[in-house]
Amino acid sequence: MTANEIAHVVVDALTGIAPEIDPAAVQSSINFREQFDLDSVDFLNFVLALHERLGIDIPEADYARLYSLESAVRYLTEKASAAKPSGSEI
Repeated sequence: MTANEIAHVVVDALTGIAPEIDPAAVQSSINFREQFDLDSVDFLNFVLALHERLGIDIPEADYARLYSLESAVRYLTEKASAAKPSGSEI
């Protein structure tokens, strides 16, 4: 999955838990909680949505790495690359 595809999944997950969010208004380097006034339950639902859509395990210790679009895409891209079996081409 490319970084751009992951970014779309992240924004889609955000709008899934907070439908009032305008996808075009998501600023890449601003903290999601500050941008959209997400509470801890919203943020947990966001993390769970990412796990469900991407199939990537996200340990609680890594939640802080999902604070903005930029950081979430970086983290999830790294995790997706690490999870891909080497030498497998489909």
